[in-house]
Amino acid sequence: MTLTKNIKKYIDQSVLCWLATASLDNIPNVSPKEIFTVYDDKTIIIANVASPQTAKNIKDNPKICLSFIDVLVQKGYQLKGKTKVVPKSDAEFESLEKPLLEITEGKFPFASIFKITVESAKPIIAPRYILYPETTEEAQIESAKKSYGF
Repeated sequence: MTLTKNIKKYIDQSVLCWLATASLDNIPNVSPKEIFTVYDDKTIIIANVASPQTAKNIKDNPKICLSFIDVLVQKGYQLKGKTKVVPKSDAEFESLEKPLLEITEGKFPFASIFKITVESAKPIIAPRYILYPETTEEAQIESAKKSYGF
């Protein structure tokens, strides 16, 4: 599956994403990630700053779900795919690390990278857009600002 321009736009507009994994015993784990970006048209990379359970789950079961939304517009995507943990010792680490270092400016150390190959994508949209089709993004932003106290 190729990451569309719209998916990339919402990735860029999102402050956090949520990475869901499952253990071999099918125990789910969801954890927020702050340092992530599109690597190429099929791949998203995430810095593993402090996620030992996520890393363990990925090694045991590479299937993941990744979600992100623009909190003001309240639109985004749910992506599913397979992930691998790329440690510093891996030859691929250096090239994957570069765009993540641009984001962190070197201020967040990370020992590995989660490399996600996206297999499917589904839009996430706030219920207001569905229940009230006349809702504009501008109106949704104003409503979200009030809810969040901006």
